[in-house]
Amino acid sequence: MTDLVTKLNDNDVKVRLDALREIKKLTDEGKLPAPADTPYVNNHIHTQYSFSPYSPTKALYMAWQSGLKTAGIMDHDSVGGIREFIEAGKILDMPITCGMEIRCDMSKTALNGKKINNPDQKSVAYVALHGIPHQSIDMIEEFIAPYRAKRNERNKKMCENITELVKPYGLELDFERDVLPLSKAAEGGSVTERHILFALAKKVTAKYPTPRQVVDFFKNDMHVAMSSKVEGQILNGENTPDFYEYDILGALKAEMVEKFYIDADEECPSVYDYIDVCNKSGAISAYAYLGDVGDSVTGDKKAQKFEDDYLPLLFDTLKELGFDAVTYMPTRNTEDQLKRVMSYCDRYNLFQISGVDINSPRQEFICRQLDNPLYAHLVDATYALIGAENEASKDLNNAMFSDKTILETPSVKDRIAYYKTKA
Repeated sequence: MTDLVTKLNDNDVKVRLDALREIKKLTDEGKLPAPADTPYVNNHIHTQYSFSPYSPTKALYMAWQSGLKTAGIMDHDSVGGIREFIEAGKILDMPITCGMEIRCDMSKTALNGKKINNPDQKSVAYVALHGIPHQSIDMIEEFIAPYRAKRNERNKKMCENITELVKPYGLELDFERDVLPLSKAAEGGSVTERHILFALAKKVTAKYPTPRQVVDFFKNDMHVAMSSKVEGQILNGENTPDFYEYDILGALKAEMVEKFYIDADEECPSVYDYIDVCNKSGAISAYAYLGDVGDSVTGDKKAQKFEDDYLPLLFDTLKELGFDAVTYMPTRNTEDQLKRVMSYCDRYNLFQISGVDINSPRQEFICRQLDNPLYAHLVDATYALIGAENEASKDLNNAMFSDKTILETPSVKDRIAYYKTKA
């Protein structure tokens, strides 16, 4: 069994999927224990096609083993893992949904100059394409590929900036040699700041063999601040080797990015082009609400203020731009924050989508906040998302936000009631 699970992250997609078929067969025969039966869902799972410990096959296996009823792939700037995820869903007989997360330029909107939902840069927002119809995967790849190439030009420059920071300590970071091999770039995957920091974490742990030496280097030499929680996790690295470099990555992402970051420009499509490709492809355009951050649950964000001070302007702008939905994570926000967001979504007839942002082995696939009756509608929304994707994959006129569907069923809540029967 251990060998089969290892193969789920093999470099060959065929090996990965064949291993999943064998695991499912052994489970059906009662030779392996069946996963727990839970009501939980998750629409926001990253894979190695952006940054994650998991291939698309392994990601869905982990979701299945966790007891999820459904799961959704959501990679940054990449649809490279979607077809594998779809096939893995068929093997497990598990409903899935497909998406992609990108950053878009909001500088020509009323949100220009504001810190929106991006900790690193003003006037740039994280958004998602949810429920991508399967016949539109190639269209979206054609749209995003040039932006991914532009991103890699900036990635190289950021690696040069990091080298200047760490060169006095006998370290350097080369994009082609150290970062690119950690990605699936050759297969249509993206390279993110997390890849860069993961490569740096590997360089540091190679030079400083104990967790105490690593912490001392970052705190005393690099002046990277760490919370007591994160520092404790890193210091315990010898006992948690699977988490160790990811814990270092989380600390670096929270505190070091500003030291080497270069503003993204040409790699960010305008929000107008993003809305246009969503409309043409049948994907659901969704703004990713972040909200003011206190104690970051993922350990990779500093306490900062984001959209909460100007929610009326935010929602006015989203509606004016033609957004279909808002996506948010109950694991990240307080009830009061999300009550405000939900009330605005209802007021503006916006679809509400949720999930847990999975990109680290420490993260649990299950969002236990869904036990709260306040969020019960998010489960229905997930099944509606899947049903809408299924119907749009047959005919784009059946998409949840096609002109035909909006005309026939103006209310988003009525559409949810219909599409959840199609999951």
